[in-house]
Amino acid sequence: MTFSAMQSYANFTFPNHLQPRPLLPKTQQLPPFPSNFAKKSNGTGLLDFKRLSISSSLQGFNFLDESRDRKPRESLVPCKAYEAHRFQLPIQINIEFDKEAREVAAQKLKIGLYFASWWALNVVFNIYNKKVLNAFPFPWLTSTLCLATGSLMMLLCWATKITEAPKTDLNFWKALLPVAVAHTIGHVAATVSMSKVAVSFSHIIKSGEPAFSVLVSRFFLGEAFPLAVYLSLLPIIGGCALAAANELNFNLTGFIEGMIANLAFVFRNIFSKRGMDSVGGVNYYACLSMMSLLILTPFAIATEGPQIWAAGWDKAVSQIGPNFIWWVAAQTVFYHLYNQVSYMSLNETSPLTFSIGNVIMRRISVIVASIVIFQTSVQPINALGAAIAIFGTFLYSQAKK
Repeated sequence: MTFSAMQSYANFTFPNHLQPRPLLPKTQQLPPFPSNFAKKSNGTGLLDFKRLSISSSLQGFNFLDESRDRKPRESLVPCKAYEAHRFQLPIQINIEFDKEAREVAAQKLKIGLYFASWWALNVVFNIYNKKVLNAFPFPWLTSTLCLATGSLMMLLCWATKITEAPKTDLNFWKALLPVAVAHTIGHVAATVSMSKVAVSFSHIIKSGEPAFSVLVSRFFLGEAFPLAVYLSLLPIIGGCALAAANELNFNLTGFIEGMIANLAFVFRNIFSKRGMDSVGGVNYYACLSMMSLLILTPFAIATEGPQIWAAGWDKAVSQIGPNFIWWVAAQTVFYHLYNQVSYMSLNETSPLTFSIGNVIMRRISVIVASIVIFQTSVQPINALGAAIAIFGTFLYSQAKK
C-alpha cells in the first residue's frame, strides 16, 4: 500500500502597520547654548560656536529576514557629530613685569652695591690709616693729604671728561660752606681719635652717632620722635660706656675726639642731603673735598708745621722703608673712594637709611677686621658693650621707622 501525503502551508500577510519599513536618515539637533553664554563667549573673539548635530542612518532592515540583506555591523549605525569650531587664534600668554617693580628692584640692587663697596673700601682705608698713624703720628697732615688726593683725582676726572664737571654758582658754594666746615671738623677729629686709640674702640665710640642724630634733629631742626626712639638710645649710650669701661687702649683725647666726630658728621649728613640734588653725589663730594682742603690747610700748618712733618717723614721711612710711601698713597686714595661711594649712597637713600648702614654694618665690618689684622686684645666686657651698642642701634632703626 502506497501512502502519499501532501503538506499544506499557510501564507501569512502582515498588516500595513506591522510591515517593516526602511529607516531613513534623520538629523537630530541638540538644543542651542543659552543666549547669555553665547554673548559672553563671542565677546572674546576666540570661539565661533556652531550647532552640534548628530545624524544617524539605519539601512538593511527592509525585511525581518536578515539573510537577504546582510551588511557589516559597523556600517549599520553610523553616527556623525560636528563639534564646535576650533580656535581661530592661538592663545598667547605674555608675562611682563611691571615697569615700576623693575625700577624698584634695580634701585635696591644699586643701593646694595653702593653699600657693599662703601664698607669694603672703608675697611681697607682704616687698616692703612692706622698703619700710617702708628708710624707717622701727625693726624693733621694725614687728614690734609687725604683731601688733597681726592681733590686732585676729581680734577683729573673733570679734565679727561671721565666725569662731567658740575655747573655751580655762588649760591651753591655759600650753601656748601657750613657742610664743608662740619666735614673738616669731623674728618680731623676722627683721624685724631684713630691716632690715640685702637681702630675697634674708635668705631665703638662712633656707634653712638644715632644719639647725636636724634639730639640734633630734635633741638636744631625741631623734629619730634616717639618714645621708642628715645628709649632705643639707652642701650647705645650704655653699650658705648660699657665698652670704654675696661678698654686697655683707652685714651680720653681719643674718646672726646670720637664724640666730636659723631656730632660733626651728623650735621654734615643732614645738610649734605639738602644740597647734593643739584650736582649729584660724586661731584658734590668733590666740591666738598676741595672746600674742606682750603679750610684745613692753614690750620694743619699752624698746628703741626712743615718742619715737624719732614722730621717725622724721614723717621717713618727709615723705620718702615719704601712701603711707608705706599701706605700713605693707599690711605689717601681709599679715603676718597670710600667717601665718594658713601655720598653716592646718601644721594640714593634717606639720612636715616644712610645712618643705619653706616653704624651697623660698616662699624661691625671695621671692628672685626681691625681686631683680626692688628690682633687687638678685647676684654669680654668690651665685646659685650660693643654688642649692646650695636643692638641698640638696630632698635633705634626699627623705632625710627
